[in-house]
Amino acid sequence: MGSFSIWHWLIVLVIVVLIFGTKKLRNIGSDVGGAAKSFKDAMNEEKATPKLDDAASGHTVEGEVTQKTKQ
Repeated sequence: MGSFSIWHWLIVLVIVVLIFGTKKLRNIGSDVGGAAKSFKDAMNEEKATPKLDDAASGHTVEGEVTQKTKQ
């Protein structure tokens, strides 16, 4: 009951190819690659754009403390 050998993985691969077909597997691979690329681009865009504070934009949120005073 150890790890699977290369023959086990080859049999699993053949069964998967027989069930799904090569065209569908290729489409799934390109879809996953496209999703990963768009996620990476979005993460890089997030780092590049600076975030604005509510205080810097001059807007106050209802219930937000604008000034603190000691009592």
